[in-house]
Amino acid sequence: MKSLIITSTLDVYENFDELPNDVQQLMERAFEARDQAYAPYSNFKVGAAILLDNEEVVIGSNQENASYPSGLCAERTAIFYAGAKYPEAKIRRMALSARSLNHRTVTPIPPCGACRQSIAEYEVKQEQPIEIFFMGETGKVVRSGSLKELLPLIFDNSYL
Repeated sequence: MKSLIITSTLDVYENFDELPNDVQQLMERAFEARDQAYAPYSNFKVGAAILLDNEEVVIGSNQENASYPSGLCAERTAIFYAGAKYPEAKIRRMALSARSLNHRTVTPIPPCGACRQSIAEYEVKQEQPIEIFFMGETGKVVRSGSLKELLPLIFDNSYL
């Protein structure tokens, strides 16, 4: 038997103000999307903003439903909309922000597993990495140069 050691490298910015200006602008779009989230059950609002290679920005927010499995996360709302509206465009960067209406979120909050898998599908499809920035309401911001840093053993179409 051998051990498989997997490592990820993520960059951590101390706060929003340390981000490059273009990333700040994209994150501000994620804040706007987050504030429009429909989250009456969890009181947990998430916003996503996606920059495409055609310079379009697509946003998404989580949309809950009384039948919980019927809701959709912000990341998937945005990425599926981008895929539907701009099917030939590649995703260059994503900015994500989450906040709870019950307490202050200061820890960077990464995409859930289902969202990671959906982002992986688009990263594999476009054959280039997707840069992902994520944060809570305030505080540190984490940068991943590729979804593979967050989900190193992706399941993709090569297994089918």
